[in-house]
Amino acid sequence: MKILVIGGGGREHALVWKLAQSPKAKKVYCAPGNAGIAGLAECVAISPDDVVGLAEFARRQKIDLTIVGPEAALVFGIVDHFDSLRLPIFGPTKLAAQLEGSKSFAKKFMQKYNIPTANYGVFTEPDEARAFVKSTGVPLVIKADGLLAGKGVLICKSEEEAHSAIDLMLKRKEFGDAGARIVIEEFLEGGEASFICVSDGKNVVPLASSQDHKAVYDGNTGPNTGGMGAYSPAPVVTQELQEKVMAEIIRPTVAGMAREGRPFVGFLYAGLMISGGTVRVLEFNARMGDPEAQPLMVRMRTDLVDLVQAAMGQTLDKFEVRWDDSTSVCVVMASRGYPASCEKGCPITGIAEAEELPGVVVFHSATKKDNAGGFVTDGGRVLGVTALGATHREAMDRAYEAVSRISWDGVHYRKDIGREAII
Repeated sequence: MKILVIGGGGREHALVWKLAQSPKAKKVYCAPGNAGIAGLAECVAISPDDVVGLAEFARRQKIDLTIVGPEAALVFGIVDHFDSLRLPIFGPTKLAAQLEGSKSFAKKFMQKYNIPTANYGVFTEPDEARAFVKSTGVPLVIKADGLLAGKGVLICKSEEEAHSAIDLMLKRKEFGDAGARIVIEEFLEGGEASFICVSDGKNVVPLASSQDHKAVYDGNTGPNTGGMGAYSPAPVVTQELQEKVMAEIIRPTVAGMAREGRPFVGFLYAGLMISGGTVRVLEFNARMGDPEAQPLMVRMRTDLVDLVQAAMGQTLDKFEVRWDDSTSVCVVMASRGYPASCEKGCPITGIAEAEELPGVVVFHSATKKDNAGGFVTDGGRVLGVTALGATHREAMDRAYEAVSRISWDGVHYRKDIGREAII
């Protein structure tokens, strides 16, 4: 079969890498892809936002399956457009993708269906938001309502910081339309985990647990990013806890979305805060995580094509996902200045040397080829260096050994990815 993956980051490289291993995959395309993906799939210069262009390409090439990576395309309604043309596509519709596209929608949905989450308020007026801060107290978390690639979340430890964040979004409009409405919620403490499932609209199966690292600097300090690394499994998610999450969060979410006339088909991602026996939802995402996809795909033993087809055929109730017993760690190597503006075009050395290490795969997020055929940087998150190991320590040591072999001017990465799992 012919498969099209939409997107061009590390998540899409991991998906393409896994899909290309399927005996069912005759040909894999990626739009737009990147320099690393080009070694596995035919990259097509079509933006993920070009819904009409992507559909025309899928029709013309007789694509048998399209898988959507980035959230923006889902929120724009790419699945609805493909469905209208009877083009097979995997992902939630525009209505279902509102779980990620609007944080205020997600919070109201959770409140309606008694899904545990932080207490909150939704605001469009600065004075009302400031009054809420004063009455609630700090610390607080202030989030832009719309999509900002994981960067529209500000943790405020003082009233002054909260007022600055409110002004930043509602008065100065720094985040544009995405920040025209904000969600202010209580600050939750505990251990975070990424709980990613596959839903067919009625049935749902969990993937292996994982943990992301959002903050740009070691020790979870600095501004939030799209993710500086991840590992799998996350020891904080025990078997007992997984059953609790499925019973109290995931199944009620899938059932509630169906009742709302928004059946959710696709990757359903719940960002969790775990404290003792209590679990609450920090956020929902309507797609596979990035960088969580990288450590998950290297551990997955099930054919990804089979899993996706089971979800599209609503037969997940009879499906089981198999996993390697190894653990995996992904360290994101970023450009200097990320998550703000970054220099591009810096030559990268050492990728081939890093991949000589056993169990190491280097996934590309933002790379391109220069005129001489070498890799150069092309954005903020550049590479996701991913390693398998028999233990968390072994996987972490192997990932950082691979990272040490890769270099470019201004490279930045956290040095503590996975440490929570071994201390």
